[in-house]
Amino acid sequence: MPQPGCSCCYDEAFDADFAASELRLYRRRGPGRASKALADALSRPSVAGLTVLDIGGGVGAVHHLLLERGASSATDIDASSGYLAAAQEAAASRGLTDRVTFRHGDFVALAADIEPADLVALDRVVCCYPDVDALVGRAAERTRRRLAITIPPDIWVARLVIRAINVWEWVTRSDLRIHAHPHERVRALARAAGLVPVSSTPVGSWRLLVFERPILTSDSR
Repeated sequence: MPQPGCSCCYDEAFDADFAASELRLYRRRGPGRASKALADALSRPSVAGLTVLDIGGGVGAVHHLLLERGASSATDIDASSGYLAAAQEAAASRGLTDRVTFRHGDFVALAADIEPADLVALDRVVCCYPDVDALVGRAAERTRRRLAITIPPDIWVARLVIRAINVWEWVTRSDLRIHAHPHERVRALARAAGLVPVSSTPVGSWRLLVFERPILTSDSR
């Protein structure tokens, strides 16, 4: 698995063919259940005029939903160039290109140059990254209002499934590894950045964790 700053594994695991397949599915069926639930959580009570940071945005489902609901702009950062190209194509087809900034690379490595956003999304991303402290910590630091994360449930069945996936990744000689990061660690990292947990909800085979910044300063409005 790549260390922070290395995106080569994600370019290989989520290559152009994989991303194109996901884009075709997205166009046929729309956002997946987890992505829609995450966008719904970030939308409450309103996204009008707010900025979005979509970390590991895939084909762009989350920031598309938020922009179409009234968010002013979005930044999509993805370590997979295949996914980023698919997200750009999807944004163009929806007339959203001028409201999205696309960045290719590892968010942890780029974070110092990324402006804070009102709403921050980590949709099925944390489990693909080895350094949960760096990823969630930096994401939380750049959250002005609300952070939402979809993550595998913190139960033994999920850990068993993740172990089986990693065996397959090893057999196929992929460098990608899936990680069962403890939810309490994720909560502690969010709290350390000044966020408070507001909900933890099952969404299919995922868990949706939502955090908010309780005191809005002049910099966070």
